[in-house]
Amino acid sequence: MWEIIRSFLPARDLRKGGGVRRYGDRLVLDSIFYVLRSGCQWRMLPRDLMPWDAAHRWFTKWRRDGTWDRVHDELRRQVRIGAGRDPKPSAAVLDAQSIKTSEGGEARGFDAGKRTTGRKRHMIVDTMGLLLVVAVTSASVQDRAGGRAVLARLAAAFRTVSLVWADGGYANSVDSTLLSWARDALGIVVEIVKRTDDVKGFKVLPRRWVVERSFGRLVRNRRLARDYERLTATSEAMIKIAMIRLMLVRLAGQSSRWSHESHRKTARAKTVEDLIAA
Repeated sequence: MWEIIRSFLPARDLRKGGGVRRYGDRLVLDSIFYVLRSGCQWRMLPRDLMPWDAAHRWFTKWRRDGTWDRVHDELRRQVRIGAGRDPKPSAAVLDAQSIKTSEGGEARGFDAGKRTTGRKRHMIVDTMGLLLVVAVTSASVQDRAGGRAVLARLAAAFRTVSLVWADGGYANSVDSTLLSWARDALGIVVEIVKRTDDVKGFKVLPRRWVVERSFGRLVRNRRLARDYERLTATSEAMIKIAMIRLMLVRLAGQSSRWSHESHRKTARAKTVEDLIAA
């Protein structure tokens, strides 16, 4: 994973002077990934990593200068090419996720539909589930209003996307202006994938399951199981870092292993002979 990402990180210009760095980029990434995966506070970083204030300083610096965006976009391009896809997507999927927040911070509200106090993640992913654009708002922001904001970002960054699938929350019998606005102002066709009323319980819906899977992958990182950030810009950066780590795992040919009850039962059922044979 390090061999893949090291060439995308900003190189230091020695002509500008400055002292010798005490911590390399690899240790910086290890520390940030640790916070992401474990969900711990910055001040609780283990001592075998780097000091928390230095790790947070580099995280903030790379957020402000666009390093995370550049690395994320390049890795997405490589993953799509490796899968035999065009590097520039032509279709995408839109959805939003309401998530609880810790106390304080900006853009914090109440989602009456989900009964959640916190923020809302508006995401658009490609047909592989890779992140294209994300916008974090207060949970009180309606899906249609958040959809306008994130679709505008999509149109500015990806002129090749002409079709976006979304759920019924973005257009209904009361308000369907999002569809006409996207078509006329952005040149994007928003197609609503509706759930049939005669089906009860859980059902996998065409196209929509792709973005739902992406949300599920995000919250496996404990830092994203809730929104602990004070700023929405920091929340968006953490989401991109989670996707960066996911794409690095794919490009490196590794697998993300998660601890499930079924796996633990299987391991406990193995005999000594099985373990020796393995």
